[in-house]
Amino acid sequence: MDERDIYSAGGQPQDGQQPGGAQAPQYGQQYSGGQKPYVRKKRGWAGKAGLFLLGAAAGIALLLVAARIFPMRIGATQAGSYGGGSDYEDGSVVNKYSMTKLDVLEQYIREYYYAPEDVKQETLENGMYKGLMSSLGDPYTEYYTEDEYKTLTEDTTGIYKGIGAYIGLKDGTGVPEFTSIMPGTPAEEAGLQAGDLICEVNGVDTTSMSTSEVANMVKGEEGTTVEIKVMRDGEYITVTATRRTINVPTVDSKMLDDKIGYLSIAQFDDVTPAQFDENFEKLKKEGMTSLIIDLRNNPGGTVTAVTQIASELLPEGLVFYMEDKNGKREEYKCPGADFDLPLAVLVNEYSASASEILAGAIQDAKIGKLVGVTTYGKGIVQNLYPLEDGTALKITVADYYTRGGRNIHKVGIEPDVTVEFDSEAYDKDETDNQLEKAKEIVLGKE
Repeated sequence: MDERDIYSAGGQPQDGQQPGGAQAPQYGQQYSGGQKPYVRKKRGWAGKAGLFLLGAAAGIALLLVAARIFPMRIGATQAGSYGGGSDYEDGSVVNKYSMTKLDVLEQYIREYYYAPEDVKQETLENGMYKGLMSSLGDPYTEYYTEDEYKTLTEDTTGIYKGIGAYIGLKDGTGVPEFTSIMPGTPAEEAGLQAGDLICEVNGVDTTSMSTSEVANMVKGEEGTTVEIKVMRDGEYITVTATRRTINVPTVDSKMLDDKIGYLSIAQFDDVTPAQFDENFEKLKKEGMTSLIIDLRNNPGGTVTAVTQIASELLPEGLVFYMEDKNGKREEYKCPGADFDLPLAVLVNEYSASASEILAGAIQDAKIGKLVGVTTYGKGIVQNLYPLEDGTALKITVADYYTRGGRNIHKVGIEPDVTVEFDSEAYDKDETDNQLEKAKEIVLGKE
């Protein structure tokens, strides 16, 4: 998405998994119009539908899944004396003390803040909600404004307006970065590259923003421009890209020499299973005798999409399972496929979330070998809770485990054959040394 929040954003096909989003997809994204006038209205806060999200790598692509009904507890106001501490007997931060203090803080802002034109009621209110969610210190748990949520839900359709890049968070730093650039898009035409750290968008510092916030700034109406400042190899580079409608081809394929089928999955969106089936059948009709699946730079996507695709490859059994804080386990299974071709799967440090589910299942089932470097390591699941006023919450609710019971969060999946990507060779004559090793493996020449 452009700006697919890998959970996606900056260019993920709509984290997203992330979700894609992204994605994000992975990835890039979001609404760029001005804010609507604030109108206070009576609101209902009970979320009606919960959607599972496997946000792509810190971001990135986001994963939206099965709808459910989730009751939401409304924190009761507790009595407490302002100025003398707070009363948290019921565990709620919404109490007389906190509400009174918020009122005082708002008065100070309105009285003394030097730029009164920036003091907008809607902005302050959204800041409260975002601050509450970010206080957990979890980059995947966040509050979405109405516009941000609309963009998020649009991202998994595979069509959005942006620049065609996936956004994630740099491992270890939390700084947003472009994790993948879609070919033939404004992002590629502007010279952006995977690994570029996103420092500013239209002059606004983005180094401490979430992927969805950055994606929201990068996306916008078709024909408008966005100025992006990135850091690459220690140097600042500023580019300008013109947004346009991005139709995200999440699956691509071709027949290599020796009847080796090559199938690349950029993101697990709603449209991905159908695209996978189309390309898979095409390769089979062309006489494919072995298969390479490329999951490099794939930030994740929806649980539904990855489970459907896994069911085309895996023997009967688990695809993966989740466990919540109470130990409740939910399993995702497949009926068993008749796939029996030699298989290799390409992975790298940007293969995250849903792509790790597929890679881990293939490795655990011992039906193929992983080639490349250790994956990102996002082994937690988010649930998306839409609220009745059009906003939404995304909350990390569970750990997920691979088919073989591995928790890969912050660890990643180690490939069967480790091959560091040779960028110099690729720049010289487009030799992909990781792909060449995968060819050797499926041909039995390893």
